[in-house]
Amino acid sequence: MGPKVVEIKRNSGAAMDKPLPRKQRNLIVLAACIVLPILVAAAFWQLVPRGLRVPALELRIATVEQDLFRNDLVTRASAAPLHSVMLDAFQSGRVEEVLANDGAHVSKGDLLFRLSNPQLRLELVAREADRAQQISNLSMLRVAIESGETEHQRRLLDLNFALAQARKQHARLAPLAKEGVVSIASLEESGDRVARETQALDDETRRFEVEARIKRDGAKQMERAIERLDAGLKVVNESIEGLAVRAPIAGRLTDFHLQIGEIVKPDQHIGRIDQPGAVKLVAQVDEFFLDSVSSGREGVARVNGHDYTVSVSRVFPQVDKGRFTMELLFKGEAPKGMSPGQSTETRLTLGESSPGLILPNDSFINDTGGAWVFVVSADQKSAVRRPIRLGRRNNRQVEIVAGLTAGERVIVSSYAGFGRVERLQIAP
Repeated sequence: MGPKVVEIKRNSGAAMDKPLPRKQRNLIVLAACIVLPILVAAAFWQLVPRGLRVPALELRIATVEQDLFRNDLVTRASAAPLHSVMLDAFQSGRVEEVLANDGAHVSKGDLLFRLSNPQLRLELVAREADRAQQISNLSMLRVAIESGETEHQRRLLDLNFALAQARKQHARLAPLAKEGVVSIASLEESGDRVARETQALDDETRRFEVEARIKRDGAKQMERAIERLDAGLKVVNESIEGLAVRAPIAGRLTDFHLQIGEIVKPDQHIGRIDQPGAVKLVAQVDEFFLDSVSSGREGVARVNGHDYTVSVSRVFPQVDKGRFTMELLFKGEAPKGMSPGQSTETRLTLGESSPGLILPNDSFINDTGGAWVFVVSADQKSAVRRPIRLGRRNNRQVEIVAGLTAGERVIVSSYAGFGRVERLQIAP
């Protein structure tokens, strides 16, 4: 017998492993794709510092201090002429002659420049012709009035003579009619003649009064027309005289740059004349102090190493780019030799000084409006945003009313690059 062959059957594993449905496999893969990045991010978040990373060299940090708050306003002010006269064009025209230079000192009445305007010359000729015509018409009317009065007097004489003759004739006929020498009809005709002459005299008187009143009214209207023409002629003459512009006051001519041949328009700014000697101070102030600054408030201006008393003379409440303008005058002795444009430091006292929690008035105020700050941690490695409330403010200090305590350190430099982050990581 040959050898016995034994057949060995291998287990394929088909009975042990069962294939999973495709839908269940897809859900498992999707869950793994979602959970795995979250776990990685959480682990990374625990390993890296939290908050926006900012170099320490870019930050200014100040300590909240219990100090004396000085309720004053320090600002830079520029000197300006106390009295100036603006030179604006009164008439349009072409520059024919320039007799002064910018920066020159002029006396009152000095001729500065001369314009030419042919249209004004033509208007002057036309107005003079109208005036002459009106005067001629008025003269003719007055002659007519005189002639009318003369004619009226002559007619009155004739009518009065005729009436007197009629009355005499009637008086002679009246007794004769009673005696029967003349007829009653002749007496009646005589009476009618008297009545007619009387009526003619009355009519002439009334007609002359009406005619004379009309002529007198016409003459008055012509006189008023001539007055209006004279006024207009005066304006034209003044306009022509205004083509030769003279200095209204003595002083220094400033911002004057006319050229021969240049066309000047009405109300065009030509320059100004600054009266020498007296000056005032003009300062631009943050709008925060608008309610605190008022006319009459006093302060000190330091000029050439000396202090001079000043007071606010005018406050212009119009705010432009977050600032308003105020003017100050020197009280008592004023600095000598101070030129327009020269700047100086002024300090106005707004109230009494008092103790409080103080921070420097720095750039963070502009970015937050004083509503919040970044408070630095004790280890100086991070800073957290915290709401605060401010009180008084001057150019160098702000008063902390709530949100901070003495000794805490605060970032006072600009927050412009921080966005809306709540936490900063301060890098060494």
